[in-house]
Amino acid sequence: MSDVLTVLKSGAAELGLNLSDVQLEQLLGYLALIQKWNKVYNLTAVRDPQEMLTHHLLDSLTAVAPLVRHTHGQPTKVLDVGSGGGLPGIVLAICRPELDVSCVDTVGKKAAFIQQVAAALKLPNLRGIHARVETLTTPFDVICCRAFASLSDFVNWSWAALAEQGVWMAMKGKHPQEEIDALPEGVRVFHVEPLHVPGLEVERCMVWMRPETHAN
Repeated sequence: MSDVLTVLKSGAAELGLNLSDVQLEQLLGYLALIQKWNKVYNLTAVRDPQEMLTHHLLDSLTAVAPLVRHTHGQPTKVLDVGSGGGLPGIVLAICRPELDVSCVDTVGKKAAFIQQVAAALKLPNLRGIHARVETLTTPFDVICCRAFASLSDFVNWSWAALAEQGVWMAMKGKHPQEEIDALPEGVRVFHVEPLHVPGLEVERCMVWMRPETHAN
């Protein structure tokens, strides 16, 4: 596990993240829990621990700095849609204790896994919700997703849960111009930023959106 810790530390440093030893331990603990429960809960198709580190942990860590730039480190309610095994929601909750993170998934076992992680890693700012996102009406400041659905479906399904001044934050592969063009009326993309995943030569970007009424 020491090799994994070294890669995790250097990746976090490359992303400009100053993580404590406790946070690094929690991230590794989370990785161990995914490996332990993957067969039971079918959390990810990735089985190799090294691949899990780059494709899941480091990939999700790329969301931390952009989110903090948006929230200015203030307490913020975050909803991770179609969270599956908790990516990026759990990673955000570990790295930023001021975030109140809810991970919603339609699969009960996956929501239960999130709750298990929250208890095992002592994360009071994390919860799993077993529901369809369309049924949620609690207002969230930031609604995020990673490799979830088209941008159009993502905003349409989660719109009722968006706080008055809330934003959507979608983690995507290459720049999804076709999906941006297909967004429903009343939704504006206000920023698309490239993301670099340490150790991975892949295209990634973050698409930021808000309702037109929030444009100012």
